[in-house]
Amino acid sequence: MKLPTAKRTTRTTHTTGAASAGGEGATPQASNLPLIIGHRGASSVAPENTIAAFERALRDGADGIEFDVRLARDGVPVVIHDATLRRTAGIDAPIAALSSSDLSTIDVGSWFNRRHPTHAVAAYARETLPTLARVFRTVAPRCRLLYVELKCEAGETTSLVERVVAEVRAHALERRVVIESFTLAAIAEAKRIAPDLRTAAAFERRPGRPLPAARTLLKRARDCRADELALARSLVSRRTVEAARAHGLQTVVWTVDHPSWVRRASAFGLRAVITNDPAKLCAVREGFLKQ
Repeated sequence: MKLPTAKRTTRTTHTTGAASAGGEGATPQASNLPLIIGHRGASSVAPENTIAAFERALRDGADGIEFDVRLARDGVPVVIHDATLRRTAGIDAPIAALSSSDLSTIDVGSWFNRRHPTHAVAAYARETLPTLARVFRTVAPRCRLLYVELKCEAGETTSLVERVVAEVRAHALERRVVIESFTLAAIAEAKRIAPDLRTAAAFERRPGRPLPAARTLLKRARDCRADELALARSLVSRRTVEAARAHGLQTVVWTVDHPSWVRRASAFGLRAVITNDPAKLCAVREGFLKQ
């Protein structure tokens, strides 16, 4: 999951998400608190992009989930971030080389238990790679919002968009799904074939490159007709968010786990924060609601 004219405020540049910004001291009001979205589910405590991770995010209080989708060999959208199974299944095979039925039998949970023994759960070893339809069928009914990030391989952008839009329609989720992508051609295509669906143009900071200007991000987002900016945390500033709002665009931030981001999101007027640890941020938000 992987995006700003008043007097310039200090831009936050940090690695932990804990830096402060001017104007954040006031206690957030309930109406200004952000939605909390589980990044690949509750991926800090469960294997990413699995039903277990999505279920855990919702149990922990998340308003919704964010997850990645790409096409299997048979053209079925499946939920996985990487283009291969190497990291999450230990298999050196591209997703595009296997059918969705083959993928649905592959263990994508055991790696998490090995890498994170303090969070290991025996049942995770039974987690298999889900299809988009399965996520929509089993998890989506309890989500307020779902960010579906499109992972586009060369030559399949249109096919992926068409298949995802078809699943959104088939499950009547038009009002709860946001189609998100770093591939802005996919956002433009989604708007062409389904102008009623919300979309988010995703942006990150390139290593060794200067921060892109707010006007550059906004132009690229508007050119593909996006409804939202999905910004890496290093790109988020009050100036950027206010400029986006002036052009009718809402902003979400990814991926942030530090509790200070609840207050910051409220101060800046972010729609949502996308986090690996929904429980932590939901607890902070609940604390503000009780004040």
